[in-house]
Amino acid sequence: MTNPELKKNLSLPSERSSGDCACDAVSNELRLTAHVIEISPLRRTPAGIAVASVKLGHESRRDEAGVMREVSVELAAMAIGELAHVLAAVQPGARMTVTGFLAAKSARSRTPVLHVNNIEFVEGN
Repeated sequence: MTNPELKKNLSLPSERSSGDCACDAVSNELRLTAHVIEISPLRRTPAGIAVASVKLGHESRRDEAGVMREVSVELAAMAIGELAHVLAAVQPGARMTVTGFLAAKSARSRTPVLHVNNIEFVEGN
């Protein structure tokens, strides 16, 4: 026997009425505590806007279906404008919590890149 509430929560957005979903169907926000693995030199767009790119690493233990598992991921991240100067000045190994959104690297590469909107440095680097 299936639980109707569970089925409703697992259904596709197109199968739900507008009041059924407690989430925003177009939400794209990621918050990640990570350390800096690699930093690329600060560059500028053709319009002169600063762009900083880094590779972030995250390791933790998370509960998945009642079982603790080791989680490890590396993720490309970038910041534009004033925040790019902050990100470009960070040293490898620095720990931070970043908030931003995911977007494809380019039209040709669908690899996700975290576009950073906020950086909070974590004490104890």
